Amino acid sequence: MRLTVPTLLTLLRMLLIPVLVLVFYLPFKGTHIAAAAIFAFASLTDWADGWIARRFNQYSNFGAFLDPVADKLMVAVALMLIVQAHPTVWMALWAAVIIGREIAVSALREWMAEVGQRSKVKVATLGKIKTVVQMTALVLLLYQQDFLGLPVFMIGEWLLAGAALLTLWSGFEYLRAAWPSLKEDVKN
Repeated sequence: MRLTVPTLLTLLRMLLIPVLVLVFYLPFKGTHIAAAAIFAFASLTDWADGWIARRFNQYSNFGAFLDPVADKLMVAVALMLIVQAHPTVWMALWAAVIIGREIAVSALREWMAEVGQRSKVKVATLGKIKTVVQMTALVLLLYQQDFLGLPVFMIGEWLLAGAALLTLWSGFEYLRAAWPSLKEDVKN
């Protein structure tokens, strides 16, 4: 197994998960700012690993497997922290939609790979937009306080709702792309 720079960035993102949790719960003023900064940095490594892999042709099977796992873990942990700190019906609902879709799409991709149709459920532009909105929302929600008079947390809540809707939409698009293969399997 060859460890490429993108794979090392992905591993770093995974190592940042327990750091995020620890910092989030530290009993000091400003830990929410540090937690938001850690999550923002991890989000940037997600972008950077993909860019480096494409730009310098540093693809690896291990990296292709690990990258979505790291992304989903980081998002799920951040959502759990936010819901625990702000246990509202809407926050829990948006988190459940996002995490549920990630599990469903991962299972769909795995099944499509097994039937040799993986390319039908590759990441699309809508998924990338969803990721940007979702990551921005999570940074704002982890930040938790107003900044220069802007209601950062409220903006984060609205962006998370938007991310959840984009999540449903992109999940539907993945299912629609896979539907002919799913329907064919039901007939057999």
